[in-house]
Amino acid sequence: MFAVNSPSCRFVVLISGRGSNLQAIVQALRERVPSAQVCAVIANTAGAQGLAWASEQGITATLVPHGDYATRNQFDQALAGAIDAHRPDYVLLAGFMRILTDEFVEHFSGRLINVHPSLLPSFPGLHTHRQALEAGVQWHGCTVHFVTPTLDHGPIIAQGIVPVLADDTPASLAERLLEVEHQVYAQVACWLAEGRVTLDARQRVQVQGVPTRSYMNMIAPQGAQAE
Repeated sequence: MFAVNSPSCRFVVLISGRGSNLQAIVQALRERVPSAQVCAVIANTAGAQGLAWASEQGITATLVPHGDYATRNQFDQALAGAIDAHRPDYVLLAGFMRILTDEFVEHFSGRLINVHPSLLPSFPGLHTHRQALEAGVQWHGCTVHFVTPTLDHGPIIAQGIVPVLADDTPASLAERLLEVEHQVYAQVACWLAEGRVTLDARQRVQVQGVPTRSYMNMIAPQGAQAE
């Protein structure tokens, strides 16, 4: 049986908006790994609704407005300082809408995790749901991965998929995927807290005691009839 190696794992979560992934992560940790904790939530925008939710939950909520800094480097330095004050084991990007400098990424190397709304390496960057529909793929998904200096790249921890329906729009596809995204990211946070996640010599992720790191949300196409 797998033994938990990090019973007091500490997370800092970075957000820019409502923090729906944040909420899923906090709730999963409280239920499954109560010795772990999200010790702080940091946002770069004053209107981030997730800050208010974090405060209501008794989690330290901090605003580091990117607009207060003349350069990206200055902002990233301030952000890194705010994070380091909480001594986290991992930093989780959960809807954090800023491109981070290489220096920031290297500072948190091996501890910085992101969720991207596509099945990487397909569709990096923005507008992933539109990209998926334009490409005509029949499966779309999300990827939780370690962050490297290359944008939307890095060792994959877990992925989730949903079917693409004939009448999908980018908005409907995004909404369906978000439910799976919450499930996948929350599960990854629990694995990290339990000390299950490692990188091998080839920088591939290994998760001890887990037979699969893929998740699926199946929705039957509407209007289909058996012949």
